[in-house]
Amino acid sequence: MAFSLLNDEPVTGADADLLGTGRAARELARLLHDSRAATPFTLAVDAGWGMGKSSLMRLIEAELRQREDVATVWYNAWTSTGADALEGLIKSVLLRFDRRVLRRALNRLSERRTLVAAVRAAATAAAVPLGVAGLVDRLWQQLSVDATSRNAMRDALRQLATEWAESAQHEPRRLLVVFIDDLDRCAQETVLAVCEAVKVYLDVPGLAFVVGCDRSALGASGLLRDLSPAGSAFMEKIFQTSYRLPVPSADDIAVYVRRCAVRSGLRELLDEDLVRLIADRCARNPRRIKRLINGFGLEYGLNPVWYEADPEAVVRTLLLQHLYADFYRTLLAGDLNHPDAAREFLDYRRARRVLGSPSAAPDPEDWRVAVSCVAGHGLTPPPRDRPEEWEAALARLEEHLPTDFPVLERDRNFVTLLQELMDLEGAAELLRRLRDGAAPVTAVYPGADRPPADGGSPEPPTPYAGAQVLWVDDHPGNNDLEVWRLESRGARVWRATDARDAERVLVGNRIDLLLSDVGRGWDGDAGFAALRRWRDSGRYAGPVVFYTGRITPNRLERCDRLGARITTSPAELARLVDAVLREVPAARADD
Repeated sequence: MAFSLLNDEPVTGADADLLGTGRAARELARLLHDSRAATPFTLAVDAGWGMGKSSLMRLIEAELRQREDVATVWYNAWTSTGADALEGLIKSVLLRFDRRVLRRALNRLSERRTLVAAVRAAATAAAVPLGVAGLVDRLWQQLSVDATSRNAMRDALRQLATEWAESAQHEPRRLLVVFIDDLDRCAQETVLAVCEAVKVYLDVPGLAFVVGCDRSALGASGLLRDLSPAGSAFMEKIFQTSYRLPVPSADDIAVYVRRCAVRSGLRELLDEDLVRLIADRCARNPRRIKRLINGFGLEYGLNPVWYEADPEAVVRTLLLQHLYADFYRTLLAGDLNHPDAAREFLDYRRARRVLGSPSAAPDPEDWRVAVSCVAGHGLTPPPRDRPEEWEAALARLEEHLPTDFPVLERDRNFVTLLQELMDLEGAAELLRRLRDGAAPVTAVYPGADRPPADGGSPEPPTPYAGAQVLWVDDHPGNNDLEVWRLESRGARVWRATDARDAERVLVGNRIDLLLSDVGRGWDGDAGFAALRRWRDSGRYAGPVVFYTGRITPNRLERCDRLGARITTSPAELARLVDAVLREVPAARADD
């Protein structure tokens, strides 16, 4: 089987249009062209993350480029920040105008200034063989040099755009369509700067804007939630109309999955049931489908754990990994007291159904599972003949379960996916092999290989120089990669497998950060108990991060009392560690 990765770039041609959005692109391109007499206007292509906004816009652009009386500009708002977005968008538009039109505009601006400045500017414009980019830079300097010029910028841009639109033999005029992508991924300052450019400066005849964004992300509860009433009213004026990209039908998305599978070389492994499963569980989201198929190909081809596994089990497990990452981490982490998170969740669901309905007589098997679930977490089960105590017992149980269990229990898609996986023959053995063979969780520490901003000096190669970290874990090999990364950045990392070893390190060293597991062996609270002793005795008062496979409300409460943080996420661990250790070199220098 020859597997190849699917890229995540927007579609730019009909041959790559696996979802069949070409028809919508042709109709929208025709609408934009036929509406050129009504310019200026703004059309929003509205859809959520990964639903194909950029691909549709690229296909519209390809259709428009076939027309002689239309020019296009593509601007990715995510590449600019704040005020730079205003300049970047306006310059992108100016770069599309003809050189002679730009030169005439520059001469007009020069004539309006003082005699000396005008002579100097005109001489420069005439003497220097500026290309289009040079003319645009000079024109921008003239337009933005002072408040008076900025106030006149809109009039100058209107005249320039009108001259360009009417300078060719087209009826009623030429059209410039500006595509703005990824606006909903930008910070509020950038969003407002782009909208200011569109509405205040470029709202001129001959220009149409097509903006790709998730309108809900730009609403009052999204990125712009802190906007003033006046700002909100301004935003309402930006979009004259919207095209809401429809969610693909069940049949269309199934065709898309098949086409992706053919391109990746996996079609022979995906029968129709798996095609439908991928389509439904990925919420008919094209980007999620591509990522799942890429993950499936890599795992199935490279991970020896999957060699003898049923493809259906592989797909369902990867769906858990991609769609429910927190639960998947809990599933692989396990501990001696609760090694099987999948079975633990399904038993909890039955216990919740029983204990949450005290007025109904429980099924004997359901009652047995509920009692076992409560007792298995070190709690006293309620008497069967006292249903008034059942709900309190359920609340105590949930304090000792992973924090996401109650939420997941209400997620019908998750429950069905997990139940279907566990019903497959050999699923329990597969999950056991995954837990035993899973590679250590990796993390990339912030700032690694990051270029210096604004031409400044690069960060020191050892930003944690002088910092001392104590890492307590009875399975130290699980943290080898993280330890290497810390040491490569200048930190001294001490390792201990239990509290006694850790205390020897604490006695003779100034530890800046303590990293620890929670459960060790059969003691599910060993990490908490040790930290409590060290806090009470004054042996260690510094920052602590517990890195564990499961977070429960009980554990969160205990961390709060101990002044510690807890995480299951490698990315969050990296951020927490970085925030502490970056301050150490300066603090040591002040001592």
